[in-house]
Amino acid sequence: MIEYTNNLTHINEEMLTDFFVGWPNPPLKSAHLKILQGSYCVWLAIDRDNNRVIGFITAISDGILSAYLPLLEVLPAYQRLGIGKKLVDLMLESLKHLYMVDLLCDKDLQVYYARFGMHDATGSCLRNYTRQDCETSELDEKNSASQNCPVHNCG
Repeated sequence: MIEYTNNLTHINEEMLTDFFVGWPNPPLKSAHLKILQGSYCVWLAIDRDNNRVIGFITAISDGILSAYLPLLEVLPAYQRLGIGKKLVDLMLESLKHLYMVDLLCDKDLQVYYARFGMHDATGSCLRNYTRQDCETSELDEKNSASQNCPVHNCG
């Protein structure tokens, strides 16, 4: 049975296996859990028969005007069952109070998102692939965003 939830209370690292297929430096399960916990909104698809997360979508947002959807993943064995569609539907419903919800995707995926009322847009991005695995170093600890961000009176 597949259950959809936005509650992370009973989610642990062992339930987060085999995600980030094709990533050269995928995040560790511990980092994946932190990504979920740090998101403004998250929806999970859980296979209760196997007690594992089989899909997820995350949003980061200011909670007032805009949100960005950085991640939508469904495990390969569970793809083409409508799980991704359900996750997007749940997320968009959760964010309907906002003016804009944006995401970046490969050109061939734009048709997928069009079914949700999203339209093509031009965007830009920057990727630091050396940080794709989310590993931190001592230098990172000294230069964390919270220490260098003007919002946190550090800048």
